[in-house]
Amino acid sequence: MRREYWRAGPGEAVDRAIVTVSFLRLDNKPRVVWPELPENASVDLVRGIDAATYRDLYERIGGRWLWWLRRMMPDPMLEALLADPAIAIYILRLDGRIGGFFELDSTSWPDVNLSYFGLLDEAIGRGLGFGLLGVAINEVFSKPVRGMTVNTCTADHPRALPNYQRAGFRIVRQVREVWDIPTRLGLVIPKHLRADYMV
Repeated sequence: MRREYWRAGPGEAVDRAIVTVSFLRLDNKPRVVWPELPENASVDLVRGIDAATYRDLYERIGGRWLWWLRRMMPDPMLEALLADPAIAIYILRLDGRIGGFFELDSTSWPDVNLSYFGLLDEAIGRGLGFGLLGVAINEVFSKPVRGMTVNTCTADHPRALPNYQRAGFRIVRQVREVWDIPTRLGLVIPKHLRADYMV
């Protein structure tokens, strides 16, 4: 049987992280007054993004938050996913330079999942995150959807969960997960998530 792509190989060195994952849902477009993005900002749907460009974006934004699953995904699998019309990548640019992105997954239509959402380090702390979340939510609810889902975890930015709840998402369930992240990925496990610290 073929090994799942996200599992470390036999005998491979791993770093273990223990996280709490929160699964959230939004059933209706919220009555929220979203902060406007600055005049130098634009958010564009990018079709046909190639795997190398996506990986660079994924790693630059998600490295400090332990985004690792897509790093493990083989190129052909990632290319097929990015070519799927149900997957939509939206890129935030500031003065023409990339500042962040979000990814919408409509494969479970009429529910839409916010698969990834993040800002580059230099864009964090400038009040952009909640406005960008509003763009994502408005995009989803511009269509006749049943609802929108997202999950976040204790490896994410500490404002992630409060911001989702502020936007109207409710927690459906929470799960404690153990992640065996291959050491070769070079990710640094924060002390508060390390298994040896939590014992």
